[in-house]
Amino acid sequence: MAAPGIDCLRSPSPTPPSAALAGILLMLGGILLFALNDAMGKWLLATYTVGQVLLIRSLAALAVLTPFIWREGLASFRAAPRPGLQILRVVFSTLEVAGFYWAVSYLPLADVMTYYLAGPIYVTAISALFLREHVGWRRWTAVLIGFAGVIVAMRPSAATFSGPALIALAGSISFSLLMVATRQVRGTTDTVLVTGQTVAALIFGAALAPFHWVTPSWRDLLLLALLGVVAMLAHVCVNRSLKLAPASVVVPYQYSMIVWGIVFGFVVFGDVPDIAMLIGAAIIIGSGLYIFMREQAAGRRAVIVDPP
Repeated sequence: MAAPGIDCLRSPSPTPPSAALAGILLMLGGILLFALNDAMGKWLLATYTVGQVLLIRSLAALAVLTPFIWREGLASFRAAPRPGLQILRVVFSTLEVAGFYWAVSYLPLADVMTYYLAGPIYVTAISALFLREHVGWRRWTAVLIGFAGVIVAMRPSAATFSGPALIALAGSISFSLLMVATRQVRGTTDTVLVTGQTVAALIFGAALAPFHWVTPSWRDLLLLALLGVVAMLAHVCVNRSLKLAPASVVVPYQYSMIVWGIVFGFVVFGDVPDIAMLIGAAIIIGSGLYIFMREQAAGRRAVIVDPP
């Protein structure tokens, strides 16, 4: 699965250089783990179905989560705000991870990652159109340029607008809706959020897994379980990096995902990125970084105008 959506955070005081460096290293480590997780998933999908991968991966992740669920207790789950939106959020989460795995079964790893890196661009458009958040003309321009980057990466033709490409696009939009929904329930604890996503993926995987079931070897069973553990560690690294350093320092490093996508795609699967994908990825990354910087600037102005 691609890197998680990251909401903008502001640090109330200057960050020590050591903490900033630790935050950057943790973000880079988390993104590397996400890319490794995605490469492992693509390799296993050559043998096993998406349902099997989701089922075993989610069971392993739930086993890791169990002590944290026990510590928080059921009260935290009952107290979670906006139950309807919580359900909608886990639906988006399940659709995005299933879409990623289905798409990466057919497309190069770096291509699918490129579609998902457009998530922050979609979030800006969705927030403006449906949540009535103010987005100025500069950010709208960046959104349109980012969309153009997606089209370039898809190499538009009758052949490339295929099922897998459209699934990747739909999955990236679901990923964006997940980020928007997560912003709306930001008062929910991390354990509740991750548990909801894990249980929903487990149920979805259990419903699909019996079809075309392939009994895994012990080695593959371990690798399938490792998917869930690696994803959990990646989330921990990214979340910890945001606690140590401001988002403005660490978030841009999430775009290292595309570098790892190209490296793993070439080394493991022999995928050689074409010029259209590289140009599209560059446009998407540039647009995403510009939108992020504009949001940071708007946040600083808001603090000055309406200080705490």
